[in-house]
Amino acid sequence: WDLLGLEIDMNRKKDKGFETPLFLNVLTCYVMFIPHTTHQVVCINNINFQRKSVIGFVELTIFPTVVNLNRIKLNSKQCRIYRVRVNDLEAPFIYNDPTLEVCHHESKQRNLNYFSSAYTAAVSAVDPDAGHGELVIKVPSELWKQGDEMNVLKVYIEFSLDQPKGGLHFVVPDVEGSMAERGAHVFSFGYQNSTRFWFPCVDSYSELCTWKLEFTVDASMVAVSCGDLVETVYTHDMRKKTFHYVLPIPTAASNISLSVGPFEILVEPYMHEVTHFCLPQLLPLLKHSMSYLHEIFEFYEEILTCRYPYSCFKTVFVDEAYVQVSSYASMSIFRADEWVLKGISGYIYGLYLKKTFGVNQYRHWIKEELDKMVEYELKMGGVLLHPTFGGGKDKDNPTPHLHFSIKHPHTLSWKYYKMFQCKAHLVMRLIENRISMEFMLQVFNKLLSLASTASSQKYQSHMWSQMLVSTHSFLKSISNVSGKDIGPLIKQWVDQSAVVKFFGSFAFNRKRNVLELEIRQDYTSSGTQKYVGPIKVTVQELDGSFNHTLQIEENSLKHDIPCHSKSRRNKKKKIPLMNGEEVDMDLSAMDADSPLLWIRIDPDMSILRKVEFEQADFMWQYQLRYERDVVAQEESILALEKFPTPASRLALTDILEQDQCFYKVRQGACFCLAKIANSMMSTWTGPPAMKSLFTRMFCCKSCPNIVKTNTFISFQSYFLQKTMPVAMAQLRDIQNLCPKDVLNFILDLIKYNDNRKNKFSDNYYRAELIDALTNSLTPAISISNEVRTVDNLNGDVRLILEEITRSLNMEKLLPSYRNTITVSCLRAIRMLQKNGHIPSDPSLFKSYAEYGHFVDVRVAALEAVVDYTRGMHRTSPSEVSRTHPIPYVVHKILSMLGKNPPFTKAAESPLCNEALVDQLWKLMNSGTSHDWRLRCDAVNLYYTLFGLTRPSCLPLPELGLVLNLKEKKAVLNPTIKPEQGPDTTEMTGITMGVHIPVMGFTSSEDEIDMESPHDSQAFIHHHLNILERPSTPGQHPVKHPALIILLSDNLEPPAVDQAVLSLPVTPLPSSFGKESTSSSKHSGDHHHHHHHHEHKKKKKKKHKHKHKHKHESKDKERDSHAFSNSPASGRSARSPSMSD
Repeated sequence: WDLLGLEIDMNRKKDKGFETPLFLNVLTCYVMFIPHTTHQVVCINNINFQRKSVIGFVELTIFPTVVNLNRIKLNSKQCRIYRVRVNDLEAPFIYNDPTLEVCHHESKQRNLNYFSSAYTAAVSAVDPDAGHGELVIKVPSELWKQGDEMNVLKVYIEFSLDQPKGGLHFVVPDVEGSMAERGAHVFSFGYQNSTRFWFPCVDSYSELCTWKLEFTVDASMVAVSCGDLVETVYTHDMRKKTFHYVLPIPTAASNISLSVGPFEILVEPYMHEVTHFCLPQLLPLLKHSMSYLHEIFEFYEEILTCRYPYSCFKTVFVDEAYVQVSSYASMSIFRADEWVLKGISGYIYGLYLKKTFGVNQYRHWIKEELDKMVEYELKMGGVLLHPTFGGGKDKDNPTPHLHFSIKHPHTLSWKYYKMFQCKAHLVMRLIENRISMEFMLQVFNKLLSLASTASSQKYQSHMWSQMLVSTHSFLKSISNVSGKDIGPLIKQWVDQSAVVKFFGSFAFNRKRNVLELEIRQDYTSSGTQKYVGPIKVTVQELDGSFNHTLQIEENSLKHDIPCHSKSRRNKKKKIPLMNGEEVDMDLSAMDADSPLLWIRIDPDMSILRKVEFEQADFMWQYQLRYERDVVAQEESILALEKFPTPASRLALTDILEQDQCFYKVRQGACFCLAKIANSMMSTWTGPPAMKSLFTRMFCCKSCPNIVKTNTFISFQSYFLQKTMPVAMAQLRDIQNLCPKDVLNFILDLIKYNDNRKNKFSDNYYRAELIDALTNSLTPAISISNEVRTVDNLNGDVRLILEEITRSLNMEKLLPSYRNTITVSCLRAIRMLQKNGHIPSDPSLFKSYAEYGHFVDVRVAALEAVVDYTRGMHRTSPSEVSRTHPIPYVVHKILSMLGKNPPFTKAAESPLCNEALVDQLWKLMNSGTSHDWRLRCDAVNLYYTLFGLTRPSCLPLPELGLVLNLKEKKAVLNPTIKPEQGPDTTEMTGITMGVHIPVMGFTSSEDEIDMESPHDSQAFIHHHLNILERPSTPGQHPVKHPALIILLSDNLEPPAVDQAVLSLPVTPLPSSFGKESTSSSKHSGDHHHHHHHHEHKKKKKKKHKHKHKHKHESKDKERDSHAFSNSPASGRSARSPSMSD
């Protein structure tokens, strides 16, 4: 059960932050021409769970910002529009959504560069911040004069939604009883600004207005939305009731949400303005989960010295959630530049983490986030927080190293977006280091005060723009409050992408008593930049710890640091540490001539960097034992893996025995010790690593192989008890097998596990023991011609398989919390298959992957199927029944395929074939138009498998780009002559195959043929009907890789692609098939099958030779496709073509 929060303040940030868009295209010249919405009414008067449909209307109060306003553009996706009225007059309208199908009628072009530019153009075409939208309404001419007088316009729109693929998610369990008894519920969801998926609006975070929200539902249901619940009115027959909400604080449409279900309600006992909602029978869990919420409120209000800005706060727990936490209608007062928003929420979350869980946990989290972000930037080439667009080629694409555009939130890769959030809060921490935490909190308070004042201006909607925060206003506040200029810091980390990569080494000059430190940089690799500025170095000497600030200059590499201590010989004296503590150390390991114990570069992580530092093994061992900073201890554990010596073994064992050591450091030490033990295999003495320690800490004294009854009172001990068996299972003997006594020891832990007297569940502990069994597996020794069966299994492996089977069967009778043990068992079975102990067969995983199992189980099973697809390189023998699509699960599948692809662009594979290319292309081109995140996931997968250019497995394109490397030009194959017809010029790129000449846009905006409401409604009706028809006629069967089945089973494609995406896959048209197999044979007449490929290049002169190609520059080609021919070109009604 995941959490969907409504009206969620920064305290519900957790790891998600405020859900707002990466609004990098800051409003500039468009402001004066966009009509301003001041108020909106949303009324949904029918929600049908059986049909999964919604009927309602919206009414927008619009204040014209220009005279003679004759067009109003709104955002609306999926909605069927029935009628539009402006000030009670019927108004004609046109609907066009270029994102439904990005590349139109285009069958052979499979180039990701082409797709990305077309997709960016499509998103731009309906971008509300640029004055665009999918729905264009013509203001009746009678009202034009009214625009002169600047009177308000009331736009009334009736709409319905039928089986929405995105925006609203219906959960209707297939069991007996009424909808309420079945726990049926519906909730809004989406990636970034996705409110347009469930009602017409201006779907922008920069367009604020007040709201009135009305929802009519069955009497047994509860409707939860944003704002104050003013009243609940029953119908005369008491079968339905209407919930009336009012939101007086100006809020963006993107922050409006809805949940409807038979919810149980809990009012927060400590704060009556807070209400929680959950599905039936989950109230005890809800009380436990929310018991700490009032403390978080108190922390945030105290740290920001500001009251929570809304009069109420609601959290709703739902099933099949899109993300762990979604926040709505809360801090929409923070907007505009996404990095500021995400940075502030992440920064304050860090402060809460530090207060609640301590400095160690906070510093561990910062190191984890920094490492994650640095790894991503070095791999992908950089994350840019505040790009600027326009003004030259470089500015138009500030991130040429990426395979997607960062111009819009809807074109961003999900992983990039997560790293963007991560980098934003790390940069906020750098700003805090520069100006102090006190000033930082004052800046936040000032921003909140300005926003609060602006929101209270009820009748001055032009003041509401002060509720939006930009980089400029944020920096201005910092300057006013602190008096410091942080321009260079912003330029380095916000206006530029990439991180810094340091390499450090040193020598001690005994004569001068000087530390000669060398710091080199790599700024030529992908994702790196040159750093010039201060860097802190901490040196631990015999007489104490000393900080030095060095200046990294353009060409300086070597730095001399004077030492404060002299080397000692046999003098016993306590050594002072950084925290003031004095300790006894055994100095026998150190260099007798040097007073240096250890050295750290940038210990406070005040640069976004990766540091590789070389120092002797004894220095790392001293650092692990005596440095009190968890980051230093974790760095030394990582370094000691390279030094498998008895001294390293002793240092790690000492850490494991220290109760006061941070538990995550001890967990890391377990795995490091296992690696060192494996490297020291021939010289290792005594029992296997950690076994005697575990026995002493957790087993009975009288019988060492029997573990004590579980108590889990000490969480530090619990985490160690959970981790040690998993690490021990990684130990190997001379034959590269897991030692027999280690395996028996783990099996005994499972056998004698007793949780009867424990108040805590042991499901995570038991799951880790199954993981330990998995870690103990090694590849089977294959005997030629021997068929692998369960009967001829190795004895140890048989014991493991029996234990896994028993646990899996027990789970069916007594399921563990979140089915953690099932998840571990599925991973173990896949590992047995991979190591050749049991036959590789995906059928078990496919059964667990079906809809109806708990989501964690489905994801684990699908992970195994993905791994199977990679390992076997063959088509799947069977198909899984089509399952109910859950966006989160499909997102996980695409992410897992991207992380563990069946093949990559660099390798040959039988799975790399035309059918797969076709399937994936259609998935990203039109199959995921209902979910931005899924579309970006599909683009990522396509890039992983095939790269930016045309996939190598495809035949030479008859109609596609031909690259001439010598002349550095790209052209379309000119041998295709366009089919002549009466309206060939009109047909370029018509949206989704809709061709209605009478309704087409002409070259002038004022000539749009939308004079009568009847015609415009017919257009929409026709348009939606077209979408429900299959787009391709009969086709030949194609063999299906498991990967295609995997995608199809978990993603119901929109009806437009039903024929293409349904299983089994139907073939391409016969003429198409022939063409691909014998392209040269049909080159003369195949244009008949491609009449939908119209290009303006047809006007150019014919060629002497059939297979010679005309050339034009790549840029020109891209422009002509992405911005001229494609309906994704984003032509607004100002310069329309038939495609619109």
